[in-house]
Amino acid sequence: MNFENSKMHALRLIAVLAALAILPLAARAQDDSGVTLIKNATVITITHGRIEHGSVLIRDGKIADVGTDIQAPAGAKVIDASGMYLMPGIVDCHTHIAVDGDVNEGSVSVSSMVNIKDVLNPYDINIYHELAGGVVIGNVLHGSANPIGGQTIVIKLKYGAPPDDLPFPGALPGIKFALGENVKHSNFGGPIPRYPETRMGVEETIRDAFTRAKQYQKDWADYNQRKAAGEQNLIPPRRDLQLEPLVEVLEGKRYIHCHSYVSDEILMLMRVAHDMGFKVRTFQHVLEGYKVADEMVAAGAYGSTFSDWWAYKMEAYEAIPYNAALMTRRGVIVSVNSDDPEEARHLNQEAAKSMHYGDLTENEALRLVTLNPAIQLGIDNHVGSIEVGKDADLVIYNHDPLSVYAVVQKTIIDGRVYFDRAQDIAERAELAKERQELLDKEINEGKPAPRADDNENGATKSAKKPKKSHQATPETPQLDNAEIGGAR
Repeated sequence: MNFENSKMHALRLIAVLAALAILPLAARAQDDSGVTLIKNATVITITHGRIEHGSVLIRDGKIADVGTDIQAPAGAKVIDASGMYLMPGIVDCHTHIAVDGDVNEGSVSVSSMVNIKDVLNPYDINIYHELAGGVVIGNVLHGSANPIGGQTIVIKLKYGAPPDDLPFPGALPGIKFALGENVKHSNFGGPIPRYPETRMGVEETIRDAFTRAKQYQKDWADYNQRKAAGEQNLIPPRRDLQLEPLVEVLEGKRYIHCHSYVSDEILMLMRVAHDMGFKVRTFQHVLEGYKVADEMVAAGAYGSTFSDWWAYKMEAYEAIPYNAALMTRRGVIVSVNSDDPEEARHLNQEAAKSMHYGDLTENEALRLVTLNPAIQLGIDNHVGSIEVGKDADLVIYNHDPLSVYAVVQKTIIDGRVYFDRAQDIAERAELAKERQELLDKEINEGKPAPRADDNENGATKSAKKPKKSHQATPETPQLDNAEIGGAR
């Protein structure tokens, strides 16, 4: 690469990175004081009803008080939410955002050794978009190309924070399993077929992996026992990074989140789990969960489903929009998830659909995207409802969250504002102007040097009309993923 090309490459990189860096100033956590009072809101606690003209006091990232007559301490920041609604931030039990690269390591049938945590991208613009939809927590999953996929991670959507700040402190890690068409490659193929290619092969793959994991667990237990007894010159078992996460599953240290659709395969995995001595934490999608809800309750399995997606492939042929309500009525703890960055921006409305399809109450509907997914992820002691001592992960709407007119005004994580709609709107013109200046600078710096045959103004014929740049409007200053090399 010559000097000029290198210079052009550097200028383009600077322009893109600078545009990305300034993009959502409103997304940067506001450096609030340790104490904030949100007052005069309709507070939807989830666990203790609604409080009209209620207030929530936040201290050091935690909910310190909830009530109607709370006075702001000296020096506290006060947010007047008169006429607005305050509820727990939305928890998405199935997402693929914030991943740097592909979510599938589909080359092998068992890819339990790979870890989503290692490729978290805090600058994925989908994080900011989902903050604007009230989402505060996501269960970031590996894809569904393998019977046993990669390790998963629960994160807080702290846009722009260091990657190590994203994982939810103390949340149990997970692992992605998958059944059906995606795993046996009904929907795609390649030059070299990969085992398994049938549903019965999927079952055998899972049984074989746990048979090996149980032996691996036993080998290490025997070694540690002999070592503790003082035996000398022992050779430890060879570490197997593929089997270690499965041993964690057997020991209850890692949750299984399983992509599933049809009822016979859901039953199959519960039988395998029973035989091998592990539990399935959540069946994801679980579109025929309404057929096997009683069996799921008996097995202690939860269901994280779509609100009303069906008939988009053969496995979804018998999916119905009553699924979430029917499973709820049978005693399954149910959440509604996104599996899609756009869908996640209106999960409050997706939850509301179960009031129409199945007559869930308002509170039952809101539980589908707050407390229930928190229970499924084992973090309900920290989030999912507005209670003293829980994390101050909250969202303020201008209308009832179950209304189609509801728009997020502020999204708060650990007591800090990560999305502020008013600030976002106020900054759009400035951001558009700065972005355009960067793009114009890139074009101007990239012009070729004048030649001897240039005209009297010093411009070449090819340079008389500068290349038209992509003009950002004040209404839409954001770059899309294609422009910034997004994660997906």
